[in-house]
Amino acid sequence: MSHTLGIRQAQKQKTRQAFLDAALALLEEQSLSSLGLREVTRAVGVAPTAFYRHFRSTADLGVALVDEALGSLHPMVRTTVATAGAERITRAVQLIAGHVAAHPAHVRFIARERHGGVQPVREAIRAQLARFAVEVKTELAKDPEAEGWSDEDLLMLAHLYVDQMLITASLFLETLESPDSPEPSEAARQRVVQVATRQLRLISLGRQHWLD
Repeated sequence: MSHTLGIRQAQKQKTRQAFLDAALALLEEQSLSSLGLREVTRAVGVAPTAFYRHFRSTADLGVALVDEALGSLHPMVRTTVATAGAERITRAVQLIAGHVAAHPAHVRFIARERHGGVQPVREAIRAQLARFAVEVKTELAKDPEAEGWSDEDLLMLAHLYVDQMLITASLFLETLESPDSPEPSEAARQRVVQVATRQLRLISLGRQHWLD
């Protein structure tokens, strides 16, 4: 019996992932608010009623995509911020570049839906970003430079870092989406690395003088 249940659970998870993959592919060309349930089920090759065994609505599916896009990044972000000095900035930029290269559709989805028309998805993205900020704040508080800082100011600084990482992700995404650009893709990517590194350094330098 347990073996049968295990097979059924695996099949259910496989079908659920198929819905997520199909939706992500369809969202390359449209926003979530315009995505039709029948579009998704047609892409998966199942009846529309099968959708409701996995998701309550397309908004619910969108929230699951947010978790898929950002949920796995938390341990990596914590590890990156736990490093000190210039290495922290270098590793942060490398992390963003690698994630964008490996998961461009997820990054594009987050960039579009962060201010999109589906409220539960906007709220899910906001919650994930707030969680990142708290995790970054926890690591920043361990730095010697954090002495004398209030929790409020540390959280503000953490949000600055998170916002800058989002901007950097969007810039890396543009280097993948501009094949007609006169600047070769690798040169464009290195340009983003340089700019992002300088911008993060500027935040770090500002931090050193905040209590002056």
